[in-house]
Order: sequence, then C-alpha cells, then structure tokens
Amino acid sequence: MPALMAVIGIAVAVADQASKAAVLANLEPGETVPLIGDWFRLRLVFNSGAAFSLGEDYTWLFSLIQLAFVVVIAVVSFRIRHAGQAVGLALIAGGALGNLIDRLFREPGFFLGHVVDFVSVGNFAIFNLADSAITVGVVVFLAAMIFEGEPGGGEPEPGRPAEEGKEQVHK
Repeated sequence: MPALMAVIGIAVAVADQASKAAVLANLEPGETVPLIGDWFRLRLVFNSGAAFSLGEDYTWLFSLIQLAFVVVIAVVSFRIRHAGQAVGLALIAGGALGNLIDRLFREPGFFLGHVVDFVSVGNFAIFNLADSAITVGVVVFLAAMIFEGEPGGGEPEPGRPAEEGKEQVHK
C-alpha cells in the first residue's frame, strides 16, 4: 500500500499547489469572484492559523504538527492492508503536505508561512483543496475502519503465524 498512498498523497499536494498558483495568478487578496451566486465563490485570503483562523500566533506549531502527520502516515503506510484506509490516510497526508508547503515556503518566512485559502461556500470558513482532502480523508478512513477493520488487520502474511487468540485459517 505505500506506493498507492504515495501516488495519491503526492497527487493531492500537487493539485493543491497548482490550484493555489492559479488563484494567486488571477485574484488579488480579498478579491471575491462569485461562481454560483453568493453561495459558492472564490475569495483569496491568507491564513496563518488553523481552521477558522484559530491560533494565528502558532504557525510554527501547525507546521510541526503537519510535518509529524506526514511522517507518521508514511511510516504507518507499510502496515496498512486495506485499500479504503490507505486512500483515507493518503488524502490526509496529501492535504497536510499541501498546506505544509505553504507554511514552509510562503511569506512571511520558513515555518511561518500563511496558507492560501480561496474556496468560499455560503457563510462557512474559506478553505482550499488541501483542507478538503484532509476532511474527505478523515471520513473515508473512519468509514473504512468501520467496514474493513483494524488498519494492520486481515490475513497474516504468508509464512507468519496468526496473532495470539486468533485462529489461523487454512485453505
């Protein structure tokens, strides 16, 4: 599953950065472009905090947390045996990586950068593709946990004994 997860995660981060580049090239900060009336619009803002701009003075901490998420998911990817869980975690990692790139390389500086947000729906917070990937990834992962079982569970690898308390299935 690590290869599948890497492809999905990198694709999400690349798509996120490409969408942000397109918005930065075409909108001024604070500019709003209605797409579906006042309900769905593009609006360029820079967010130094987390969701809903919380913790704006702790950008460096959010950078470290996102970096930790990406590293932990990369390490855990070698234990994942279920496709749904792999896809969910890959979406989370890709979204975290997309926003981490902003925090590392955008103004005002390394580990202090502001995340580019531009999707505005109704009176909800303004967000980006990376945020959407994280949200969808959490939902997919939780649903997969319910329907697929434990992340490292499933049939034991060939040549490895079943875990204690579980019967080995012989075919």
